[in-house]
Amino acid sequence: MKQSSASTSSATRNKRRPARGAGLTDEQNAESGFSASKGLSENLQKVLVDLIELASQGKQAHWNVVGTNFRDTHRQLDEIIDSAREFSDTVAERMRALHALPDGRSDTVAETTTLPEFPSGELDTTAVVDLVTERLEATVSTCRDVHDAVDEEDPTSADILHAILEKLEQYAWMVSAENRVARTA
Repeated sequence: MKQSSASTSSATRNKRRPARGAGLTDEQNAESGFSASKGLSENLQKVLVDLIELASQGKQAHWNVVGTNFRDTHRQLDEIIDSAREFSDTVAERMRALHALPDGRSDTVAETTTLPEFPSGELDTTAVVDLVTERLEATVSTCRDVHDAVDEEDPTSADILHAILEKLEQYAWMVSAENRVARTA
């Protein structure tokens, strides 16, 4: 019996290829100027996948958070998600401007992110605060890990990392403060 083209197509469509990560393009037409080295491209790719994963995990938390301070946590997650998405777009567009090929495919992100897997199901706000803080700090760590090498080759890309670091560190402080207890004298 012959398989329908729809069932053949869906079986083929779901086969995944290994993540390749960022690549480089050849300059074409009138393009010229600074081009990213393989190392710069790879470093920006590391930041890109963590930002994409941060936005995705933030959305997972946003949909499944419950408990005390739900509304504030829910809204704060939206701010983090919006920033992570904006930053990932900025990094990817910077890579393209430098003739690098960003790879934001879900398989690539899942295989190469430094962020731990996010738990499924409903989560209490206190757990979400700790989980999101951990992921913000992991993304910050990736930015800091690649910063000096990026800055040495391309200070303009390092400026982008500075903006990311400033905002994500602020979020980590603000989110983590939800679970902190003031010291008494």
